[in-house]
Amino acid sequence: KKSNQHSGKMTEAIYLEVSEKTEAAKKAGRRVSVSGMLKYLGVSRSGYRAWLKHVPSNAEQRRETVKAKIKDIYDESKQNYGAPKITKELRKSGEIISERTVGKYMRQMGIKAQWVKPWTITTKDSDFSSELQNILDEQFNPERPNAVWCSDITYIWTFEGFVYLTSVMDLYSRKIISWVLSETLEASHVVECVEKAKRVRNVEKPLIFHCDRGCQYVSEAFQKATKGMIHSYSKKAYPWDNACIESFHALLKREWINRFKIFNYAHAHKLIFEYIETFYNTVRIH
Repeated sequence: KKSNQHSGKMTEAIYLEVSEKTEAAKKAGRRVSVSGMLKYLGVSRSGYRAWLKHVPSNAEQRRETVKAKIKDIYDESKQNYGAPKITKELRKSGEIISERTVGKYMRQMGIKAQWVKPWTITTKDSDFSSELQNILDEQFNPERPNAVWCSDITYIWTFEGFVYLTSVMDLYSRKIISWVLSETLEASHVVECVEKAKRVRNVEKPLIFHCDRGCQYVSEAFQKATKGMIHSYSKKAYPWDNACIESFHALLKREWINRFKIFNYAHAHKLIFEYIETFYNTVRIH
């Protein structure tokens, strides 16, 4: 196995060097000498001709076909799916393939899923957080829609300063039913997001509304907007109580936002709209 890995690295290094030499020759207006490259690579002319005439076997053709499908699924997922999810998608289309094989092909193709950065605390706790109760108690699988909504705010950096995304999720489907991007952390933006969720779902209230203990979620404006709802609050500095919405914000950043240098509010809004409305809510495997 170590020998194969070493051989693979050597082949990649030679390929890169040949590519650089070829590119340099093109820029200089020189023809690329095939015989010169063959000599550099230590390949005989007869071997080169045999390679040109080589007809791929059925196994090779199937392997290349599967790799093309893997690349298509990977690109359609905005380069977010790893081997487990790609394997599921391949099996849906009738392919009989193991997750291990998919992983091997992905390594050969040089593609992989993104990774999450460590979670950090960003919530400013309210002044009377000791009075707030965790009613949900990490029961994240309600039996019907609109039984439990959860919400959170996350920070997104731009060249013109931070912007703040407030999201409301229905725990039944894990869909984001409303979101608001703002340039301040005022409670009015949370209220706007709640009112938007009520309009989208055409309901006055879910059974439970779960959130963290941030000052926006205990404000008088929020209490008024959520009147009649059962309020549930995460324990202080304990993100696992609100893990689903925390996970969504982590996915948003890891799978999409962190790839870009975001210029301003408008740029951030465009990227968030594209991720939530054209991928997360409609396409992504949950």
